[in-house]
Amino acid sequence: MSMQENGCAESYIEPVRNNILLVSVLYLAAFVVGLSGLIGLVFAYLNRGKSTIWADSHYTYQICTFWISLLYVLISMALTFVGIGFVLMFLVAVWVIIRCIKVLQAASRCEPIPDPTTWLV
Repeated sequence: MSMQENGCAESYIEPVRNNILLVSVLYLAAFVVGLSGLIGLVFAYLNRGKSTIWADSHYTYQICTFWISLLYVLISMALTFVGIGFVLMFLVAVWVIIRCIKVLQAASRCEPIPDPTTWLV
């Protein structure tokens, strides 16, 4: 089975492995350049449903990562007035990094994410 038949072709625009990797890298770059996370979200929404089942699981996982992390950041910002928000923001950053690494590893092997809608890692 070739890489094309497996849905694991080499392109950054088509909804395949390299595009999935690009979305994760954009999420990680959002720690430095905040707008890149939104660009990654747009790529994930545009490509979900246009590729193989394993790729769709990655896009769903990445979309959930964005929205759940946004919720956690908003809660953390509200809790900064109490003093615990800074610790929670650090934990949210670690959570996002772990989820992005999980996607990078699974996508490099062309494997699906087992439970793409999970709130856990």
